[in-house]
Amino acid sequence: MPSLPDFKLETYFSRWEFSARYHLTASDAQTIAVSELLELADEDGRRRWDTLALGYTETRGLPALREEIARTYDVVAPEDVLCFAGAEEAIYLAMHALLEPDDHAVVLTPNYQAAETIPLSICEVTGVPLVAESNWSLDLDAVERALRPNTKLVSVNFPNNPTGAVPDLATWQRLVELCEERGIRLFGDEVYRGLELERPSLPQATDLSPTALSLNVMSKAYGLPGLRIGWIACRDRALLDKLERAKHYTSICNSAPSEILALIGLRARDHLLERNRDIIRTNLPLFEEFFGRYPELFDFARPQGGCVCYPRYLGADGVEAMCTSLVEQAGILLLPSSIYSSELTETPADRFRVGLGRSRPEEALEQWATWLDKRTEWSSK
Repeated sequence: MPSLPDFKLETYFSRWEFSARYHLTASDAQTIAVSELLELADEDGRRRWDTLALGYTETRGLPALREEIARTYDVVAPEDVLCFAGAEEAIYLAMHALLEPDDHAVVLTPNYQAAETIPLSICEVTGVPLVAESNWSLDLDAVERALRPNTKLVSVNFPNNPTGAVPDLATWQRLVELCEERGIRLFGDEVYRGLELERPSLPQATDLSPTALSLNVMSKAYGLPGLRIGWIACRDRALLDKLERAKHYTSICNSAPSEILALIGLRARDHLLERNRDIIRTNLPLFEEFFGRYPELFDFARPQGGCVCYPRYLGADGVEAMCTSLVEQAGILLLPSSIYSSELTETPADRFRVGLGRSRPEEALEQWATWLDKRTEWSSK
């Protein structure tokens, strides 16, 4: 198997994520304590937790968990769900199950790096950039031009990381139809679904197409990344059988405590998602006010969905220098655009990722403003 390049985001996080004082680029919603999650448990969930035996679990996932996951879709049955150790394992195994060396794939940019580097390690890949000038819109004509006779996969992520983009319903439905017409698998990374404020949630890919795959996880919208529980929903059960056999070579099965806690969380999903949307609603005016104080430095637009967005930095020093100085001098962590550079297309070099899903960012924004003001005073002397 070809070696994979360093995962730029994780390499950057390994240096700064747990040492920086302020994490303003977090990709997940604010988490909760186990005790708080258990308070949300119904009688069955609490009984399962209290009597849990720490043995191996089923490779496909706890049946009750898969039943609850299936309820988050319109036409999915529990047999159409396969659980994984987070979303990354699901991406890795799905790309290897779906693609062969003679195949071709299409991937949107900018993206979560694994979305392109894993397919690139297998076959030829064409990138299609979201259009920054029109609020990161999806160019369906560009997607269609990128398709080849041997295209087997179109991989998308909406709400998008890092841009927060969500296409309109007509565009999304047309993409699904285009893939079906060409006999191409659509892989829909939907891990931020449920955190939309500016646009309604899109129908999930697997609900619209019997061959499409929908990826989700407890980490992002639900704010429970420590559980490491993700899943793929797909109505092609032969493909799920193939993915199950692949999983035998990786995690084999999921953590038993995590499965029970994920079950409790999903049964309380309305509460968790509304809580996390409220955090974003509260935070948005704070970030808008902050960026509005420095119009000569920042161009900020609300994300259409999810809890991350991708503002522009207009300063003469450039976004890479700004992010480095900010974390080294003020302990405030952002992700510069180099983390989202692509081998497939040109990507903006003046952006940085901001996370809107964590509670109480006021102190971090105040410290950022103090740092900016001091730097301005110093440069004017």
